[in-house]
Amino acid sequence: MTTPPKKSPARRAAADAGPSSDVRAELDSAIDAVTSGARTWSLLTLGQRRTVIQRVRAAVAAVAEEWADVASTSKGLAASHPLRGEEWLSGPYAALVALDAYADTLGALARGDSPLSTTTLGRAPGDRVVVHTSPLTAIDRLLLSGYSTEVWLEPGVTASEARRTAGLAQLDPTHSGGVGLVLGAGNVSSIPFLDVLYELMSSNRAVVLKVNPTQDALVPVFERALAPLIEPGFLRIVRGGGDVGAYLTRHPSIDHVHVTGSDATFRAIVPGLSVPITAELGGVSPIIVVPGEWSDADLRFQAEHVVTMRLHNSGHNCIAGQVVLLSADWPQRDAFLQELRTAYDRAPRRPVWYPHSDGKLDAAREAYPDAAWCGDGTRALIETSGDDATALESTEYFAPVLGVVSLPGMGQRFVDAAVAYANDRLVGTLGANVVIAPETQRALAGGFERAMAALRYGTVAINAWTAFGFLTPTATWGAFPGGTLDDAPSGIGIVHNAFLLDRVERTVVRGPFRPFPRSVSSAWSLRGRGRGAGLSVLPKPPWFVTSRTGAAVSEGFTRFRIDGNLAKLALVLLQAFRA
Repeated sequence: MTTPPKKSPARRAAADAGPSSDVRAELDSAIDAVTSGARTWSLLTLGQRRTVIQRVRAAVAAVAEEWADVASTSKGLAASHPLRGEEWLSGPYAALVALDAYADTLGALARGDSPLSTTTLGRAPGDRVVVHTSPLTAIDRLLLSGYSTEVWLEPGVTASEARRTAGLAQLDPTHSGGVGLVLGAGNVSSIPFLDVLYELMSSNRAVVLKVNPTQDALVPVFERALAPLIEPGFLRIVRGGGDVGAYLTRHPSIDHVHVTGSDATFRAIVPGLSVPITAELGGVSPIIVVPGEWSDADLRFQAEHVVTMRLHNSGHNCIAGQVVLLSADWPQRDAFLQELRTAYDRAPRRPVWYPHSDGKLDAAREAYPDAAWCGDGTRALIETSGDDATALESTEYFAPVLGVVSLPGMGQRFVDAAVAYANDRLVGTLGANVVIAPETQRALAGGFERAMAALRYGTVAINAWTAFGFLTPTATWGAFPGGTLDDAPSGIGIVHNAFLLDRVERTVVRGPFRPFPRSVSSAWSLRGRGRGAGLSVLPKPPWFVTSRTGAAVSEGFTRFRIDGNLAKLALVLLQAFRA
């Protein structure tokens, strides 16, 4: 295990001045247990590690209902609330599919195979190798019909190198990465869980997880779900505020820090830190709406899609869409904006629950006094020009604030202008969303794919929300490469990445522009004409905030991942068609 350099007396004294002596003793004890656990982990074979992961899966299955219920209740969603399905998908569902994917990777490596041995590789513009990371099974093709993910590797990486290096630390399982500290996110319940798994899998690091205070109610659930990691010392879970976090980040036995949070939190941690750090810090995410000839149903569906990108989890997402980029020359611009206002106003009411959100909404009100306040008065819709969009461009509101900025041009001219605007004027590089009709995408041909390659974002979602990339365990999640301690607008490094790929640049998500049944006629009319047809047999996705059956379908999808009961799944799919 790598031993970090000792801290200076002044910094050590500052850390010691934080938590009480009793709390420090508990934290030291947790670190000691994990230090021993790191050595134990290094002695396990790949097969034994797979067994541990499978035991965690069984434990998650046992607490899945409680997990979703506690998470929903903590956010003020009553038992009958139509959006409780969000907590099934972003909680136990995300955990289960990740555990399955990691178990598959360990199984392949244990057999002497590359995790990519049965995976299709392709090419993208700029001498990039593409790893097609989903769908991988018939069930995935059914449940998530029409959606796919692919991971683009850095330019110059060869296909043989990609296959040879997939596995990261599991290629050298006896080498211990020591003790990692995970400072957990406070907004989405699966994030700390998944970050713990990635530390173990990517780096052979045992983990001390400090839970964000907003997640304290979930600690008993986490302790049972992660018991197979806690019992042998691979993990300890601790609670506390900023003083506990400060003490842990400066502890001499911590070898690495990973944080999911704000840029302000990152900048508070970095001074005096003497070990490596990775981070996911959010940003201002664009939604590029490419002009085309849309039907009334297209306008309505995509307006609800955009509203979902902002209002999911009441806007408290690092990947919430914040700035909609429209063509000022699009003949249907006004019609789309009318549908957007209607959907934004009519989406189910819910609490704005994340700490300090009132201040964020007040800041938006002050910066944009002419904003429309929709719903129950907690949702700001701001239409402005690029000249007046500074606050929207530079502030991650992390609350229900949605801006609309118009740019000139149609076709490729608009796409190129929107990509340049997103790259050069919006803070952060975490995720970008693009909505484009398949007919328009086909007309732009290679110009569209080149524009997507030019987007400097860690996840680019085409006719999908970047959250789909977050939810797909074989995809990668994190900022676009290049972040440093001095300049990391959306963080440093990646997580999830169940294939354990090296030298990753980005994930690209592709989805259907139209739901079933309209997607069928669209795909038929474009058959044989390249990418973008977007065939899907799914109606409105269950994660849409306007889905009437989203709660039941999301729960049903999760229960199917637990028990594999096809008869029950058939009933769930019938509910999906009532969305």
